[in-house]
Amino acid sequence: MLYVVEMDVKIPESWTAEKIADYMTREKACSQEHQKSGKWVYLWRVAGKYSNISVLDVEGPDELHQIIRSLPLFPYMNIKVTSLCKHPNALRDKMI
Repeated sequence: MLYVVEMDVKIPESWTAEKIADYMTREKACSQEHQKSGKWVYLWRVAGKYSNISVLDVEGPDELHQIIRSLPLFPYMNIKVTSLCKHPNALRDKMI
């Protein structure tokens, strides 16, 4: 199943630069691991925000939740999930 996931990160103002750097390093490693697995198909930054729009191709909502929840910054995110299905006028079966 394909999902569009919009993630807006809200880092607490009380965090030190060192703590932010640690989370960023772990976040990058985790997201890249999921990208290498083929589950996290696309990852785009939203210009002017600490946000991203991603497309994930997973078995279902449980696997999607597991991936999103594995992100170190998950507790500090506002997340919007939209499931996708093939449009009857689409020329391709999948966008990936």
